[in-house]
Amino acid sequence: MGLLTQGSPMSWDKTQQHAEHVHKHGILQFLHIYRAVGERRKDLLQWGDEVEYMVVAFDHENKRARLSLTGEEIAHTLQDEVERVDSNHPTLWKPEYGRYMVEGIPGQPYGETMSEFNTVQENMRKRRQEAASVLKQNEALCTITSFPRLGCPGFTVPECVPTPVETGASKSLFFPDEAISKHPRFGTLTRNIRHRRGEKVVINIPIFKDRNTPSPFIETFPNDDGEAAKAALPDHVYMDAMGFGMGNCCLQVTFQACSISEARYLYDQLATMCPILMALSAAAPFYRGYVTDVDCRWGVISASVDDRTREEKGLEPLKNNRYRINKSRYDSIDAYLSESGEKYNDIDLAVDKEIYEQLVKEGIDHLLAQHIAHLFIRDPLVLFEEKIHLDDANESDHFENIQSTNWQSMRFKPPPPNSDIGWRVEFRPMDVQLTDFENSAYVVFVVLLTRAILSYKLDFLIPLSKVDENIKVAQKRDAVRQGMFYFRKDIYKCGNVTVGGCGPAKNVPETDAEEYILMSIDTIINGKKGTFPGLLPILNSYLESMEVDVDTRCSILKFLKLIKKRASGELMTAARWMREFVTNHPAYKNDSVITEEVNYSLIWKCNQIAEEQAECPELLGACFNKVNCNETKTDAF
Repeated sequence: MGLLTQGSPMSWDKTQQHAEHVHKHGILQFLHIYRAVGERRKDLLQWGDEVEYMVVAFDHENKRARLSLTGEEIAHTLQDEVERVDSNHPTLWKPEYGRYMVEGIPGQPYGETMSEFNTVQENMRKRRQEAASVLKQNEALCTITSFPRLGCPGFTVPECVPTPVETGASKSLFFPDEAISKHPRFGTLTRNIRHRRGEKVVINIPIFKDRNTPSPFIETFPNDDGEAAKAALPDHVYMDAMGFGMGNCCLQVTFQACSISEARYLYDQLATMCPILMALSAAAPFYRGYVTDVDCRWGVISASVDDRTREEKGLEPLKNNRYRINKSRYDSIDAYLSESGEKYNDIDLAVDKEIYEQLVKEGIDHLLAQHIAHLFIRDPLVLFEEKIHLDDANESDHFENIQSTNWQSMRFKPPPPNSDIGWRVEFRPMDVQLTDFENSAYVVFVVLLTRAILSYKLDFLIPLSKVDENIKVAQKRDAVRQGMFYFRKDIYKCGNVTVGGCGPAKNVPETDAEEYILMSIDTIINGKKGTFPGLLPILNSYLESMEVDVDTRCSILKFLKLIKKRASGELMTAARWMREFVTNHPAYKNDSVITEEVNYSLIWKCNQIAEEQAECPELLGACFNKVNCNETKTDAF
């Protein structure tokens, strides 16, 4: 979630008064970091994952599943135990936006050796077991992306009633402030985003039209002061609070590169993969008690923190604001960072010109200066009275204030001051999966992909406008089977790798052939003869070139087989499986409504699958925990 500073948070009006100070000193802090470690080389290739969980309370007698507002307490209990027992403990814990949420990460980063891949699932199991040990009776730790009845009456334990009044944080008709973490950052973010934009956030997600769904689908809101009626669109599910986005769960992976140039290269290459993994990991088809026509959380979370004013969105002439801003603070990236990516930067980019010129004058190259100056068109949203005047040479809170509230699909992360941490990139688009096995599979796939990118100097770059189009496609219902995505045809910069009989195009001038074409997820991941080699065959080629022990090879194989079969459609995404579960439930009325009973059945089934107490071959395959390591390469990929 970002910087969890403690202190006395300021109102939006007071925060705004210090915005120039934060911008000025945030840039000075970045420059101190850059001067200190910009030329550093040979940092270790390390990486780690972040898994977010929801604490669910089951009422089996009344067939209800609700969110337990104990997540923050659980996170503190677990982390206190970690710090008391062992500084090298295998897990670490943090609170998250929702009081029903917990974030777990490995206690130590994973390293360069291939054997590390054999420990990922076990570490995730360890996290789930540790958290389960402090749960109350009939509570469960669930890795579900979106709770289907989030925002419905009585969705929390204890039950809380929304108070849509100005003195609260969200002013929501549906999401009670009591469901927001007590850490001052979260409530302040919620309030200040609303105050900055001058109205509540507006989230409209198209409803899935089943045979008994009203058409047009139009909601009424009894406690509305008129704002909701104005904002809600016909045939859409309307939501009005940050909690509907930041109250979802995700799966993220962070990589430490060997140098800043390598980090920038990875940032660019992985940015093109964000829509592909978004569609592959789709796990969020339900919102505010309705079946919707999207499969991912991305659009919801993007709208939930959109603090742009009407002027910044281009709806009114610029008067009180400086920039037209095309996207929310939570969205896809707007510029590549490497030299090879510069020619594909075809999106209009708003930058703070004074900051850009300052950075260039201080020796920062054009692309990096442009990136930082673009981040700094945003205002600070949370500022603590105790954290205004800082030592710019040894602290980075003002830089992180802006950096950590630009929630983009990729994040480029400079090292903290005076640390041995290197330049990092964070891969952010994935929905969290139901099981530790699935989450491990997606993490291992992305990490292996970075290894192949660096080893083979792969080039996935396409115009960023096409990446944005892919992001839109990725969120659509069943995009993994139905969507077509722009992807680069020739991904070998050096032209010296051939995989599966489909290497780089030969003797074809770049001007005579499109660099990218529309492909299916199946083609991108598994390959298609004569069209594209496929990422999994490339990863298999990479693995064949490495020394990998049998156990690790077996673990990797089972993970990649899941990715293969999800991409081909042989196995369902979580979103598709959830849809089919709901639509086939005997209590479902084909009206797009998820009742308490349907919600209970779905979440209980999800919990049983996660706890390995129920099989789900259509989601996981017949034997997801064991793979015959004598399978041939052809069988596997």
